[in-house]
Amino acid sequence: MIRRLYDWTMSLACHPRAIWALAVVAFVESSVFPIPPDVLMIPMVLAAREKAWKIAFVATLASVLGGCLGYAIGYGFMDAIGKPILEFYGKADKFDELALRFNDYGGWAVLVAGVTPFPYKVITIFSGATQLSLPLFLAVSVLARALRFFVVAGLLWRFGAPIRDFIERWLGPLFSAFVVLLIGGFYALRYL
Repeated sequence: MIRRLYDWTMSLACHPRAIWALAVVAFVESSVFPIPPDVLMIPMVLAAREKAWKIAFVATLASVLGGCLGYAIGYGFMDAIGKPILEFYGKADKFDELALRFNDYGGWAVLVAGVTPFPYKVITIFSGATQLSLPLFLAVSVLARALRFFVVAGLLWRFGAPIRDFIERWLGPLFSAFVVLLIGGFYALRYL
């Protein structure tokens, strides 16, 4: 099923209304859809490098708006909608444990999920369910998603097709390492 969704998403990159398809994919990926918008965004930027920044902006805006839907699911519909989604992604059993500590570090969790391969949709739902400050959620979501999509667009704009394999293989782990170093730096400053 995931492979068919991936192939379908890739086929949208060639469609005349690909930018709208990207907006829809980025929106639903932030709350329920399992395929990241990068799958659509990468071939779109490669096909029209002069539109890289517009494509990144649309992906960012739609993703943050979709994150708001995830937040609303967690906030108002956790039992009916949120828990089945979390169960699908294997995260339901972690909810109670995470909810106790989440608001202390929720901004960091949104940042991590927004730039790394960790499913952003899980954190959007957790944020709503634990009632993380909405302004904090929005600010960090904009920062994280813009960082992710504009870095991808910038690399593709600058280097073109040769950078594609690097992005698909290494950008997620590099973002993860960056976040670990960033959090480690703040931890070191605070406790050392």
